[in-house]
Amino acid sequence: MFELADPWFLVLLPLPLLVMWLFGAAPMAGGAIRVPGRIGDALLAAQQRQTLDGGLRLRFGVLWVIWGLLILAISGPRDLAPVSALKVTGRDLAIVLDLSGSMVRDDFHLGGEPLTRLEAVTTVGADFARRRGGDRVALIVFGSEAYYAAPFSFDVEAVARRIEEAQIGISGRATNISDGLGLALKRMAQSNAASRVVILLSDGVNNAGATNPRGVAELAAEMGVRVHTIALGPKDLTTAEAGERGVVDAATLRAISEISGGESFRVKTTEDLAQVADALDRLESTDSDGLAAEVFRDYWPWPASIAALLGLWLAWRELS
Repeated sequence: MFELADPWFLVLLPLPLLVMWLFGAAPMAGGAIRVPGRIGDALLAAQQRQTLDGGLRLRFGVLWVIWGLLILAISGPRDLAPVSALKVTGRDLAIVLDLSGSMVRDDFHLGGEPLTRLEAVTTVGADFARRRGGDRVALIVFGSEAYYAAPFSFDVEAVARRIEEAQIGISGRATNISDGLGLALKRMAQSNAASRVVILLSDGVNNAGATNPRGVAELAAEMGVRVHTIALGPKDLTTAEAGERGVVDAATLRAISEISGGESFRVKTTEDLAQVADALDRLESTDSDGLAAEVFRDYWPWPASIAALLGLWLAWRELS
């Protein structure tokens, strides 16, 4: 819808006529020879008509056009287009990512090429974060210790970039599931969001920290925080041989989700990981009507530019 931001500026259009009426036309300087009688009057009238019919009338008309264009420009012509604003779900979602030493294993594949577990997780996880528009998303990483890698924010692109930049070793090489989940709950304790969700991904067995992961899951249930868990890796404790390394404690992760009211997922391949991301999208939908917003497209540069070009042309004509 086309409109003027400040239409009251249009009252200035007749301002030049008002000035001319109040102060009159400026007298022309210079000498002249007065020819007496009817012949002199006829010559003077012919000269005035020639002046008005020539360049003076053209200059006067161009100046009026320039004035009108400038008034139109400062009136702010614009196009009003209602659009949907950022959808706001009222959900706080914390991604808790395992960066222990076992994430360096290259037992995943994408397009026939081997990938480390970390590369698979960062690729799919970053894409998942980018699809969370409307959620407030945070990132916690853990190994031997847990760290707050990205605060709760609607800027899901920034969180996705932090996931892509994740490196093994920055938080130690052990697996401290309890502290990772506990740090997420500590941050969520201050949240007033209508829905609070944790997505916990691990590929190992809790072997650091003094707290039992099931105990932390019970705290999540008391707080009303759902914890969805992802057990990552080709083998878990029930299928691996005794003493085999790099296996995931899928049973503990399943218990965490059951206690807190979340869902548990088992991931053995890159395809499984992508399907889990889609399933989580369905579980924690971001659909909402959003808030109405108004976006303006300004057109004032067009009349202003035309007025400037006409002014330059008129100045060039006067000087030539």
